[in-house]
Amino acid sequence: MSLLVRPDDGRLEVTPESAGWTYVGFEAVRLDGSITRETGDRELCVVVIEGRVDVGEWTGLGRESPWAGPPDAVYLPPGARLEASGSGELGLCWAPAPGGGAPARRLAGSDVDVEVRGHGSQQRYVHPILMGDQQAESLLVVEVLTPAGHWSSYPPHKHDRDDPPRETLLEETYYHRLSPAQGFGLQRVYSDDRSLDETIAFGDRDCVLVPRGYHTVSAPPGYELYYLNVMAGPSRSWIFANDPDHEWTVAA
Repeated sequence: MSLLVRPDDGRLEVTPESAGWTYVGFEAVRLDGSITRETGDRELCVVVIEGRVDVGEWTGLGRESPWAGPPDAVYLPPGARLEASGSGELGLCWAPAPGGGAPARRLAGSDVDVEVRGHGSQQRYVHPILMGDQQAESLLVVEVLTPAGHWSSYPPHKHDRDDPPRETLLEETYYHRLSPAQGFGLQRVYSDDRSLDETIAFGDRDCVLVPRGYHTVSAPPGYELYYLNVMAGPSRSWIFANDPDHEWTVAA
């Protein structure tokens, strides 16, 4: 199965069934009007990637583009109904919540503390949207802005063993946007034994699946890269292991 998922008629969808895994679901929806969804037995984080959108009782959410500051988002628990209207693009981030999830609420972009990670050509800017400091049952959601010519998710790291506190098992999607939009990026996903070893050229609004293994991303010169990560697994904790061959670059 290819790890690259492309949009179809303006909509991109990843389900546990289509990905061949257990936890993560993701949709990218270009909105010009309204949509509804039932959360059922899952929890949902709605991220306003760009545009101006009303989500239920929370109105006027959004930003001009993925590069215009941290996003507004909304968390909905199982048994809720999503009603969204407006114009723009939404990221719908799904995961199981058999325990009932957490309270429905707005996650304001103005409350997000921007993190700077890496150094030199590894430097990138991180917006924690629904990470461990925010209530949820399974979901972890974050977005990253990578300057042109930089590497991101670097050094290559993995989180595919359910072995806390050393490492946690988390499935992950990368939803990519590029500026200018005609650009491309590169992503590698590989395991220690190389039974999985794929290098993927992605375009604007493509999604890359990370079922297991180390992974890293590169933004070519001239093209700013944005990606939205959705992670979930048996433990709601992001504990990763760097590829030991490349861990020395952290302090280099």
